[in-house]
Amino acid sequence: MRKIILSVILIAILLLTLFSNYFIIDSPAPTEPVKFDTGDTAWMIVATALVLIMTPGLGFFYGGMVGKKNVISTMLQSFMAMIIVTVLWVVIAFGLSFGPTINGIIGNPLPNLMFQGVGTNTAWSLAPTIPFLLFALFQAKFAIITPALITGAFAERIRFWAYLLFMVLFILLIYTPLAHMTWHPDGIFFKMGVLDFAGGTVVHMSAGWAALAGAIFLGKRKAQKPNPARITYVLLGTGLLWFGWFGFNAGSALGSNGLAVQALGTTTVAAAAAGMAWVFLDKILGQKLSAMGACIGVVVGLVAITPAAGFVSISHGIFIGAFASIVSNLVVRAFHKGKIDDALDVFACHGVGGMVGMLLTGVFASKSINSVVGDNQGLIFGDTTLFLNQLTALVIVSVFAFTASYALFFIVNKITPLRVSEEKEELGLDITQHGEFL
Repeated sequence: MRKIILSVILIAILLLTLFSNYFIIDSPAPTEPVKFDTGDTAWMIVATALVLIMTPGLGFFYGGMVGKKNVISTMLQSFMAMIIVTVLWVVIAFGLSFGPTINGIIGNPLPNLMFQGVGTNTAWSLAPTIPFLLFALFQAKFAIITPALITGAFAERIRFWAYLLFMVLFILLIYTPLAHMTWHPDGIFFKMGVLDFAGGTVVHMSAGWAALAGAIFLGKRKAQKPNPARITYVLLGTGLLWFGWFGFNAGSALGSNGLAVQALGTTTVAAAAAGMAWVFLDKILGQKLSAMGACIGVVVGLVAITPAAGFVSISHGIFIGAFASIVSNLVVRAFHKGKIDDALDVFACHGVGGMVGMLLTGVFASKSINSVVGDNQGLIFGDTTLFLNQLTALVIVSVFAFTASYALFFIVNKITPLRVSEEKEELGLDITQHGEFL
């Protein structure tokens, strides 16, 4: 049955692309030439490439943490997100995210089906200085990494084909409405005045809550704490993530301007402060200063500053990174004592880090940094409106992402078993799922 389904999908894609000229209308040439900014365009091309490199970086980050029998499978889960989500984004997911609004919740995909109308002659309304196609490709990289982030929660025990099915459903039914509500000018969160510069809700909170749902649904691994296969992979992955995150956050300014520089600065200091806070807290609580701890701390800082990067000052960026690192470190310790096997602490790092960043955006956002903030500044400046909006969005996204993800795991498990057998788990996913091993 699986072979038939895959054959149908391949044939459908081949036919749709072969005869696309019969039903897809190219982006019309404007009556007056659109004057794109060459500097903005050049920077956004680079930023798009930087965000893409984050996903293989995540593969190294996760792959080094798991046991030796599961390194290839864990890394391949990230690489397959690059493959599957890219095609899905072009076919329909971009339209669902940024197409004409349907009640402020999701986009109408038909006008942008197969990137129809997404070309180099027009621009997105909030990014008028770069081609529409470049904006769409930049946003694709955010969609790619989100399901890849989730994989750390159910590492070492999920069937690969079941993961691919979940990934497709997650993008279509969870990621796209969150992206539309948050970043589309007619989205309900956007109209509420919710601030999310680069993906605290859309990427990290959605991935974190989906990870928690997956860890609960799949249950614990047989061998819960295998020795990390390659801590050097974790270091390499962290370096790639930090490097790529400059495109993630500074690129979300959608131009080569002062706001991009501000986001670059807050991203730099938040990551460093978080790494420092993590290893210091480990030492305070009686552990050694470890490479794993330093790497995890840096990533938590990057997560936490993501929603705030273009709205807060450099000094507040340091606070956000350090504070989020301390909170996530304590949550990780609590989880390790509990019954939920979130294998690589995705919820504690990405979910909690994203939530802390969202709330602290409501505390520190300043109109002197970004005029978009307007008169509803952060709580520290004496205004409660923005903070309450951030808190409202946090609750809605948390409930939606967790319940919808759990429902998707349930549905996928009815279609094809999510979890490998105990025998295959013991042998490792590299050999049982892919016929390869280190």
